[in-house]
Amino acid sequence: MIFKVYFQENKNEVPIRENTKSIYMDANSIEEVRKKLSDTNYNIEFVQEIKGKFLEYEQQSDSFEVEKR
Repeated sequence: MIFKVYFQENKNEVPIRENTKSIYMDANSIEEVRKKLSDTNYNIEFVQEIKGKFLEYEQQSDSFEVEKR
């Protein structure tokens, strides 16, 4: 499954929409995504599974790249 992760780059940073970044992860569950990212300094705001038309739309973006950890 592919998940889209919304995050701030610094755990101490207050979430501000303009500073929110996103990455795509391949994992079996939201818990697995969070575990894979536990060694980062990311302040994870939201993890969302993407599939179907939403995934197709995201794949059309030039910035679509699935992280492998």
